[in-house]
Amino acid sequence: MWLNEILRIRLVAPRYGRGHVRWLKSIPVLMLLRNHPTSELLRQYTQVSKLYLHLTSIRLSSSSSTGATVGKEQNTQVDAQTASASSTAQKQRTQDVAETKTPQQEKVEAPKPRTDRLDEYLGVENMNKAKELSTFTKLLAYELNKIYGHQRFLKRLLRGMYRVRDHPFTPPGGRVNIPRTEFREDKLYVDSRLIPNIWLRDNCQCGSCMHDTTKQRLLDTFSIPKDISIKSHWIEGEGEDPTFKIEWSDGHESRYLRSFLAQTTTTEDFKAIQRQGLVELNLWDSRIASNPPTQAYHHVMSRDPKKLLRKIRTHGFCYVDGTPSENPLFTKMLLERISFIRETHYGGFYDFTADLASNDTAYTNIALEAHTDTTYFSDPAGLQAFHLLSHTDGEGGASLLVDGFKAAEELRQTDRKAYEILSTVNVHAHASGNEGISIQPYRGFPVLEHDTATGDLLRVRWNSSDRASIELPIEEVETWYDAARKFDAILKKKENEYWEQLVPGRVLIFDNWRVLHGRSSFTGKRRICGGYVNRDDWISKFKMLEFGSEDVLKGLAVN
Repeated sequence: MWLNEILRIRLVAPRYGRGHVRWLKSIPVLMLLRNHPTSELLRQYTQVSKLYLHLTSIRLSSSSSTGATVGKEQNTQVDAQTASASSTAQKQRTQDVAETKTPQQEKVEAPKPRTDRLDEYLGVENMNKAKELSTFTKLLAYELNKIYGHQRFLKRLLRGMYRVRDHPFTPPGGRVNIPRTEFREDKLYVDSRLIPNIWLRDNCQCGSCMHDTTKQRLLDTFSIPKDISIKSHWIEGEGEDPTFKIEWSDGHESRYLRSFLAQTTTTEDFKAIQRQGLVELNLWDSRIASNPPTQAYHHVMSRDPKKLLRKIRTHGFCYVDGTPSENPLFTKMLLERISFIRETHYGGFYDFTADLASNDTAYTNIALEAHTDTTYFSDPAGLQAFHLLSHTDGEGGASLLVDGFKAAEELRQTDRKAYEILSTVNVHAHASGNEGISIQPYRGFPVLEHDTATGDLLRVRWNSSDRASIELPIEEVETWYDAARKFDAILKKKENEYWEQLVPGRVLIFDNWRVLHGRSSFTGKRRICGGYVNRDDWISKFKMLEFGSEDVLKGLAVN
């Protein structure tokens, strides 16, 4: 269907045999709502576009030898007329120039196109069609500009709207339904879908093609013949998971478990669950203060961080109680138990007091509103940890946590348009406080970032202090401010704020992609240590501990 085709649409404003063209950044037709009122206009507009392409193929020139028509029978007549018109126009221009060469030159208006003679250039038939269709031009321009202005809202039409998913549709590591798998005329089909030979050969699981432990490909993919074919095939074993064996035309023999082949039919949702290590999420508000997630330091250090990471994945944060506070090294060891500590322009593991040593408001004693850290990186920090080692001669400094996913879901339920704006309008950020440093990501990112395959909310970027430009025309930027104001109001609702006074011995670790943090102002001297962990690193550790390497690795070929 034409709705599923991607077209390049042009806006055309005819100019005396020429066209003024403005590209609309390759608007896909799939961005249009299926019952959008412009569907008929688009049909008409495609005719205008075809006509335009034909018209622009006619070369017009001011020389006496140019001029062409569509009708073959008019060629001689129009050439003569064009030559005469061109000669007359040249004399007129010479006379006009002579008359306007005065010390006080008046403003000269551009000559108006002589539309009464367009039929001589276009031909009568095409001219009539142009006149008929030109009535749609302004309306089309308006409608298509409106579509273009909202294309970031419509781009997910075929996959559904953005969402905050708090539970997986299928448990990670769960059993995949085994579809029918069979050979037909030396071709392999899974659930009636043909599996290309190149994919099968490239994903051979034998020891000479794939490393058994690392699952790294040992095969030179592009040494595989383009026309590789199945020479012979057979099935070994019985039951639900037999082995499909193939002898290839290049002499190699491959074997595939039926369960492996079945993964070629898994949905994008299931693939995302496996990639992200998605478990049931607990969206929370201020009531979590009565029973916040905690884990004992000695348990994490003596066994593994599986329970700690599961609580962080589920709630977005977890306290680690009983952490020795006399030396920050114990906190550093705790973070390294999870994964590598991330290095930034502030260093790696940090140990600081409020002295503005790093030229950032975090290193002061002023209050900080709920925000996420490192929004100025293309890949913001995954986990962040704080451990209050000491607080002397003062008070205050309570820590604030807000569940960004819960706030986003509240916005989605109350104002879908505002949610879509914050999900599609890119915002730039920067870190420029340190001398000789101005970190800026290679592009802007929306406040609410979603998985491009499933539409699931993946990350919240919210830090007004580090915000730079908003990627909207200045006349449209108010729409972003209105949406952001609504999100900000939700974040600041008392029922969404969880306040807790940190104490020595209690480490706070939270998911910086989900949970916003802040603090109240304080007096006295505070010493805090902590650090960042990359998202990929901690999610990798979580998945391997939670689901096991076999379940994590078996989907590599299709995920």
